[in-house]
Amino acid sequence: MIHLTRLRNGDMIVNADIIETVEATPDTVITLLTGKKMMVQESPEEVLERVIEYRHKVGANLIRPIDPKFYAPAPHNDNDE
Repeated sequence: MIHLTRLRNGDMIVNADIIETVEATPDTVITLLTGKKMMVQESPEEVLERVIEYRHKVGANLIRPIDPKFYAPAPHNDNDE
């Protein structure tokens, strides 16, 4: 799990193992394997650094590949940021 900051200053913790993409649009948008998208204050590079740090902490041998077929798409919510 990694700590991130919502675009409007709310702290959140994200499961780094289900991050599918991180892009700058110019805001940083994280897409999870569930299809849910969230906007965060951190740059894509900062998100990547936190994911790498998390993986070093838990150990590379403990991380199993995530199978996307086990994640249902998240319901669409216009209020998510």
